Amino acid sequence: MKAADILLAVLVALVWGFNFVVIKVGLGAFPPILFVALRFFFAAVPAVFFISRKGIPWRWLVALGVSLGVVKFGLLFVGMNMGMPAGLSSLVLQCQAVFTLLMAALVLKDVPTKWQAGGVIVACAGMGLLISDMSGTPSFTGLMLVIAAGFFWGVSNIIMKKVGKVDMLSLIVWMSLVPPLPLLGLSVVMETGQWEAITQMTLTGAGVLFYISIISTVFAFAAWAQLFKQYSPNMVAPFSLLVPIFGILSASVVLGEEFTAIEMAASCLVFSGILLVVFGNRVAVAFAKRSVPQ
Repeated sequence: MKAADILLAVLVALVWGFNFVVIKVGLGAFPPILFVALRFFFAAVPAVFFISRKGIPWRWLVALGVSLGVVKFGLLFVGMNMGMPAGLSSLVLQCQAVFTLLMAALVLKDVPTKWQAGGVIVACAGMGLLISDMSGTPSFTGLMLVIAAGFFWGVSNIIMKKVGKVDMLSLIVWMSLVPPLPLLGLSVVMETGQWEAITQMTLTGAGVLFYISIISTVFAFAAWAQLFKQYSPNMVAPFSLLVPIFGILSASVVLGEEFTAIEMAASCLVFSGILLVVFGNRVAVAFAKRSVPQ
């Protein structure tokens, strides 16, 4: 990869990692479900007037809009609103890689390697340690909701696989039309203070919405899609592992979040497991080549 493209990939990971800090700040200004609805509304409008749908079937846009926009982000924002720290959320959400691998094996018959299976076990051990440590604390429900968000991210990844090769920016922008209405309905039923949050919006609130809808969604996905067009997925995808690192670091610097010893140990297990899931195929191929007589 060219140096400029490497920097772009790192920048996207930084944008997505810092996004968890921005979400945490935004939750102080907006009810969580309304917050998600506004995110997708401003990600779609006015972009849909300038970016064509390019023939992407509506059934896939609706499926992704519900699984990714309504359920995954709804669970994530509510979970973080219930006390789940931003840095820890950025890492726990990456359990989507484990769920994606398991669902790919069940739905797509994509059999994981032994290394990837080992990664699932290690990551699950880390998740189990976190669940055990946080059970009985105010943040426990938030943790379970973020894990559930990771599961539905995995569901959306399988749907993306079914969609096939499409223009990623068009997909994200047009998919963003789906979540606002159902989320607004849920917000009306489950939340209060929506009108005050909108009419009394501060510059901080407006900046948060701009960041998560335009910078984190439209810009970052456009840049990510461009990198995937220029390079193979095996070269680009590993940069996503920087997201929880940037998320944890930025949450520590900006929000003053700290990990306990158990949270640190559990996080190391989760991250190690995800590394094996992501790079398991490469490890298996490398060992196979070494075992072949020269």
